[in-house]
Amino acid sequence: MKLITWNVQWCRGVDGSVDPARVVAEAKRLADFDVLCLQEIGDNFPDPRLPGHSGEDQFARLAELLPGYTAVPGIAVDHPGDGGRRRRFGNMILSRLPVQQTFAYLLPFPADPGVPGMPRIAVEAVVSAPFGDVRVITTHLEYYGRARRAAQVEALRAIYAEGAGHARDPSPTKDDGGPFESLPRPAATVITGDFNLEYADSLHARMAAPFADGTAPLADAWDAAHPGEPYPPTFRIHEKEFPDQAAYACDFVFVSADLKPRLRSVVVDTATQVSDHQPVIVALA
Repeated sequence: MKLITWNVQWCRGVDGSVDPARVVAEAKRLADFDVLCLQEIGDNFPDPRLPGHSGEDQFARLAELLPGYTAVPGIAVDHPGDGGRRRRFGNMILSRLPVQQTFAYLLPFPADPGVPGMPRIAVEAVVSAPFGDVRVITTHLEYYGRARRAAQVEALRAIYAEGAGHARDPSPTKDDGGPFESLPRPAATVITGDFNLEYADSLHARMAAPFADGTAPLADAWDAAHPGEPYPPTFRIHEKEFPDQAAYACDFVFVSADLKPRLRSVVVDTATQVSDHQPVIVALA
């Protein structure tokens, strides 16, 4: 199973061009991916609301560009727009592996007076990989406020632990095909996204901390595949707010303990300029 996670900045490259087709082409160049996790997808936020954006529905456009993939949108921001059309912003999973079920989790957004922010979401697709079902979760955490970001990390941990609890007790409560039917939840989990925190941040370590209920902890996939090696930068390499701004890593992949032995490669592509962030490519077998 090959997975790419990428904050694509509403499909806007370092050159300022907004082009979903270019994003998809670049992703295909990077890997023959089974699952594509994208952050910062926009719909009806035309320039100057999102610089360079035409206002097109990028959720629909990306799904159109990847026929044969199941598209799972996660809408975090939903505003009124002109002519009754909503303005939407969020994340997206596209999978050519069978998708068994999907979930959307609105993350905490506590009041933080005077600090900008926007609602955040984690979207999950349970996909059937050749070696078994896997929960794939992608998210994009708060940029400005650490208090919100910390609350969101705790929510992600709770989401992971909740699913692990279902995996420990897979017996269905109903199996009649109705909405109360309980589908199995796998223990195997991948959590990806732009965490808006640096590798050395204590919140990164918190993502991999033990659980009081005995749930197996998560691990950073890079650390598992490249023990002792520095994490490559994923942001501010090619596009900087000021000339001397240092590049740093904020885009991560965490895996459950049962997936660590299945990791075959974890690569950060530091060359592409199709977004202001760099994609992370993970192979599991």
